[in-house]
Amino acid sequence: MAGHSKFKNIMHRKGAQDAKRAKMFAKLGREITVAAKLGMPDPAMNPRLRTAIMAAKAQSMPKDRIERAIASSQGGDADSYDEMRYEGFGPGGTALIVEALTDNRNRSASDIRAIFSKNGGNMGESGSANFMFDHVGMIVFKADAIDADTLFEAAVDAGAENVESDDENHEVYTAFDDLHTVVKALEDQFGEPETAKLAWKAKDLIAISEEDAQKLLKLLDALEDNDDVQDVYGNYDISDEILAKLAAE
Repeated sequence: MAGHSKFKNIMHRKGAQDAKRAKMFAKLGREITVAAKLGMPDPAMNPRLRTAIMAAKAQSMPKDRIERAIASSQGGDADSYDEMRYEGFGPGGTALIVEALTDNRNRSASDIRAIFSKNGGNMGESGSANFMFDHVGMIVFKADAIDADTLFEAAVDAGAENVESDDENHEVYTAFDDLHTVVKALEDQFGEPETAKLAWKAKDLIAISEEDAQKLLKLLDALEDNDDVQDVYGNYDISDEILAKLAAE
């Protein structure tokens, strides 16, 4: 079950978000509002809302903004958002899944299609890429917060399917329907995780060249900059050497 994690290389990079904190908080707030509107405004009774709040806290979103996002879901004039998933392909033959919350489906689809085409990719039809991924639960703890072996044993006992650890994080993977059960069991032992969410995990990774990596990262940046996009997942594997070289440019 244990192995070196590359999921941080599958999910879109988060480092650039420090310069986009307001946009990030807006997206986190939107997820909280949607979760509270679809379920109950009490996180103890709404697993999706609990995980949305965890994600917001992990990014240091102020408590008052979290509370306002929950409160806004209960008004009769609360914004209505549709959950959308777009699939496409980027440089180097990579597959991408884009999750969005939008109040205008036509605008969102048009904008995301344009982002793909302007950055060396193309948006595919629904189902064109998701078969290359598993839809799983993902729970992340900081590496220095828990001993790897201790977490491994606890995760297995709680019903997790896989645990991957590296120098930065422990990543616990669960079946789609088991996420909240495993989160609760681990939270009782180790406290709140950094992240707990449903995610798309690539079945196999594609190693890409420096040239394709440079193009792909521009595509990912453009997707993440879109107001409707919540998360981007891909099956790319960019080597540490290439990442370091691109970061130095």
